Amino acid sequence: MYGRDPWGGPLEINTADSATDDDRSRNLQDFDRAALSRPLDETQQSWLLGPGEQKKKKYVDLGCIIVSRKIFVWTVGLILAAGFIAGLVTLIVKTVPRHHRGQAPPDNYTVALNKALMFFNAQRSGKLPRHNNVTWRGNSCLNDGKSDSSSVIKDLVGGYYDAGDAIKFNFPNSFAMTMLSWSVIEYSAKYEAAGELNHVKDIIKWGTDYFLKTFNASADTIDRLVAQVGVGDTSGGPFANDHYCWMRPEDIDYTRPVTSCSSCSDLAAEMAAALASASIVFKDNKVYSQKLVHGAKTLFKFSRDQRGRYSAGSADAAIFYNSSSYWDEFVWGGAWLYYATGNSSYLQLATTPGLAKHAGAFWGGPDYGVLSWDNKLAGAQVLLTRLRLFLSPGYPYEEMLKTFHNQTSIVMCSYLPYFTSFNRTKGGLIQLNHGRPQPLQYVVNAAFLATLYSDYLDAADTPGWYCGPSFYSTNVLRQFAQTQIDYILGKNPRKMSYVVGFGNHYPKHVHHRAASIPKNKIKYNCKGGWKWRDSSKPNPNTIVGAMVAGPDRQDGFRDVRSNYNYTEPTIAGNAGLVAALVALSGDRTTKIDKNTIFSAVPPMFPTPPPPPAPWKP
Repeated sequence: MYGRDPWGGPLEINTADSATDDDRSRNLQDFDRAALSRPLDETQQSWLLGPGEQKKKKYVDLGCIIVSRKIFVWTVGLILAAGFIAGLVTLIVKTVPRHHRGQAPPDNYTVALNKALMFFNAQRSGKLPRHNNVTWRGNSCLNDGKSDSSSVIKDLVGGYYDAGDAIKFNFPNSFAMTMLSWSVIEYSAKYEAAGELNHVKDIIKWGTDYFLKTFNASADTIDRLVAQVGVGDTSGGPFANDHYCWMRPEDIDYTRPVTSCSSCSDLAAEMAAALASASIVFKDNKVYSQKLVHGAKTLFKFSRDQRGRYSAGSADAAIFYNSSSYWDEFVWGGAWLYYATGNSSYLQLATTPGLAKHAGAFWGGPDYGVLSWDNKLAGAQVLLTRLRLFLSPGYPYEEMLKTFHNQTSIVMCSYLPYFTSFNRTKGGLIQLNHGRPQPLQYVVNAAFLATLYSDYLDAADTPGWYCGPSFYSTNVLRQFAQTQIDYILGKNPRKMSYVVGFGNHYPKHVHHRAASIPKNKIKYNCKGGWKWRDSSKPNPNTIVGAMVAGPDRQDGFRDVRSNYNYTEPTIAGNAGLVAALVALSGDRTTKIDKNTIFSAVPPMFPTPPPPPAPWKP
């Protein structure tokens, strides 16, 4: 019998072997019985007997899937066990007492910074916000502008009182806002770490909102600008004004004149700097930032078109905040407008040799390198040196920027104790105003510039700078700033902190009307407040964070309310203090913000210098 071979050939099947299945089974059983006459090992049993009968697996139907019952039971058990262990660990962690290191307390500079910013809350004029946090202050001078029938602008409510009186001087106030904005642009991370970023931005906006009221901020061209609200000159005889009267601002009922100017380059350029720098602070608020930029451009154009010193025709300004020139404000304002707009025409102006020459960049003098509300040259030079260090725009600005860089190095050298540009008291306070009264406002500005410049050099991977043949580390600048601020905070011969509320020993008789008169629901008239002015008792209200005018050249200090040369704080002085404190606060790992100030500056493609003149034999 043949079958078909699937591989292509015949397949022979032996018929002799073709037995029935029953026969095969019977024969196999006979074989098995014979084989099992002796015991089998396990291997043989597996060969012959095959796999044993298996138990039927049980399953669990979960609806969406079917899983083995055994796997399901193990999974549920593991989840319950894990939950039990986690709960037990949590219970142990919460009940067992822990001994761990808490967060490190803030350094002295951060503590002082928190307090110094509170001074601005105490200086606010107008309708105060709910979160002002100065319980003894209230709404005040809500008729500013309206009370002067000759004033073109009727709404001048808001802004800041300058010092211990109730006058709003726009010249030092705008410088204060510029300094605060500069410090925020450079050290926003440090403000954030101190929990004060929103607070300081709120302070700046309170100032810039007011500045936008002092001129036609929607126009491209203006011809007048408000310079101040209130009067302090009493030389013409006794009459009710902001210096003759000793009253809480909340109780003022006399007329507050408005002083405007039509030829005030210094004031307009400084206010332009304030608005331009603030526009960078508020760059995330596009509408408000553009509003500030537009106002800054309008003010700067006004300052250039109608030249003159704002204090030239004003008795009050000449007495209290006399401006020496407007050239330094041109350089300062031009630099800030360049950063705010990216328009190279402002940089071209700020680096014009003629402007720098008039501002005093090429000659020394006793006040060279002293940054103040009057002289911004030192600040402008540091600000433009920043541009050279980080962007290096090259031609045609390089020559002037290099000059500013060299001059900045000289200024920094003059701050060091190895040089004799400025004397020091026996206690170590640098005499930037050569022994004249109210020294601290100049010291804090220098401390800020020194710390900032050292941070610039560090960010540019430059270990120091040269003073003549000698090389000094950036740490030397920081040490200078620290010694000066430490002096102000209490490391001085009198062990006196000149920042109110910091430490245990600070001035208690601050020359400040609102702080010296109790909030007792009694309205004291112009002369009625004199008893509080002349009282020997400490102020009933603590004006936290106010930096007083400071000690004399012998480290002496008289805590007397009537002597403003010792005990009066100013908004410009406190702005410099805040800037210096935030620069020194925290640890060295938090660096300056290198890029935010350049956010409006377009990419730099330096113009190649002109070719040399053709050679002539």
